Amino acid sequence: MTMYKAPLRDIRFVTEELLDYPSHYQQFDQGKEATPDIINAILEEGARFCEEVLAPLNRAGDEEGCRLEGHDVKTPEGFRNAYQQYIDNGWSAMSQPEEMGGQGLPESLGIMVNEMMAEANWAWNMYPGLSHGATATLTRHGTEQQKKTYLQPLISGQWTGTMCLTESHCGSDLGLLKTKAIPKEDGSYRLEGSKIFISSGEHDLSDNIIHIVLARLPDAPAGTKGISLFLVPKFLVDQQGQTGERNKVYCGSLEKKMGIHGNATCVLNFEEATGFLIGPANKGLSCMFTFMNFARLGTGLQGLAHSEIAWQNAWRYTRERKQGRLLSELDQPDAKTRLLTEHADVRRMLLTIKVFTEGNRALYYYICKQADLFLYASDEAVRQHAEQLMEFLTPICKAFMTETALESATLGIQCFGGHGYIREYGMEQNLRDARIATIYEGTTYIQSLDLLGRKVLLTQGELLRKFTKIIHKFCKQHENNESIKTYIDKLSALNKLWGDLSLAIGMKALEDREETGAAAYDYMMLSGYICLAWVWADMARVASEKLAENSADATFYTQKKEAAQFYYARILPRVEMHKHAIESGIASLSLSVD
Repeated sequence: MTMYKAPLRDIRFVTEELLDYPSHYQQFDQGKEATPDIINAILEEGARFCEEVLAPLNRAGDEEGCRLEGHDVKTPEGFRNAYQQYIDNGWSAMSQPEEMGGQGLPESLGIMVNEMMAEANWAWNMYPGLSHGATATLTRHGTEQQKKTYLQPLISGQWTGTMCLTESHCGSDLGLLKTKAIPKEDGSYRLEGSKIFISSGEHDLSDNIIHIVLARLPDAPAGTKGISLFLVPKFLVDQQGQTGERNKVYCGSLEKKMGIHGNATCVLNFEEATGFLIGPANKGLSCMFTFMNFARLGTGLQGLAHSEIAWQNAWRYTRERKQGRLLSELDQPDAKTRLLTEHADVRRMLLTIKVFTEGNRALYYYICKQADLFLYASDEAVRQHAEQLMEFLTPICKAFMTETALESATLGIQCFGGHGYIREYGMEQNLRDARIATIYEGTTYIQSLDLLGRKVLLTQGELLRKFTKIIHKFCKQHENNESIKTYIDKLSALNKLWGDLSLAIGMKALEDREETGAAAYDYMMLSGYICLAWVWADMARVASEKLAENSADATFYTQKKEAAQFYYARILPRVEMHKHAIESGIASLSLSVD
């Protein structure tokens, strides 16, 4: 089975040494209580819960899966008890407002714990994970009565949430959805239709499930402009917040998936179910983007989780397993069998996983820092700047982190050789579970179009320039830093290339809009590699400073420098490949059809 140890040392390196979260938290009221002692206690207890409670359920949950009994879903053995411990320990409410029963701690601190939960058991983590988006959607778009009725039990974890978007004929084209919402005399609505791929859509962990549902009103215009958003509880709730009779929303079947067997992915049938409008009529898709953006960041975290699992297990196995001799020793009959880590190509695979895992973690926590500023900063200009950085980086987080996670999970299997292909070691589960992440919450192509089309071209490069300006300032600040000078020179050149290439794509797209689609995937990957070049240069800077101070943790910092060197030498050249693919344009994508 997979082994899991919470990566506390690296989380602390990123948050304390690289991004200076302690100073960051002192900028706003919600961070005042997040003292180093409090943070350490939370992380230590979170690590214990993940290592001792969640991780042991990971393989068992995959083996057992979920069961549909009538309209009710039974989760794998141990999941319900783990969820009760999750509620009792207050993890659900940690980053929520105190006036709603939360603990009022920063969003980013909650995400540190959520990272460990995602790594320990992604299938289990999805059940409470979707509630965060439901909470944010109601907070921003719900009526006062809806907030009063539904927010506190969602925040406490007593109830959980889902988002119900797609239908069997839709896929990601939500303009085609057919679920109907018919007004009733009492102000509620009668929902009729079916939704598919609903993660955590039915289960036995919480007392109620609050479905956030896209549907059409009878007089709605066609396409995405005619979609409204509704709240549909599993059990109806009275004015005092007490649950009553079962609503007419039922699980018709469980999807038979290649992975994440411990999480119930449901077909939900709305059979004249009672629902309540959230936000303005026919504006449901824009309201739902609150939920979807949280889900996209959450899926990026899934990518980080699968990379971390690949790294931990491949690193442990290759340091223990002996196989083969070094090439330089083939003519020595008495040469000893070597550890796998002594073979060059095994180190290539390990370092590839390492630079993706640790680089994506640094980028992710940079985005989390912006989330804190957007949510809590008192200065409107600071809030707006943080929001714009999040808008730009969210599709990169979702798409690049999941694509590199898939590569990491594949390499993790390869490091095990034949043992990686069988179930005993758990690496094949990690690959199966990781595969969906590039599809969840909008495929890589959809995220790529969002990045290039909406965030770059439609803003005439404004959002891109806000981020490249940060990289430019970093390069200027450290241009004479000898410990990272070679990285700074490359990073500066790539930062300029990023802007120039974006302009070139925009000019071609003026002649043919399909050029945007032809460039989108390669543009996304190129953007991700440049983002990681920035964070790896910065991590090398910190590591060099610590080594110069004769830190007692010299091995840790030396490994950071080695990883940065590998990233720039072996991974960053991929940018050139994507650049050439982009420049080949739509003409290189011809495919004749009979």
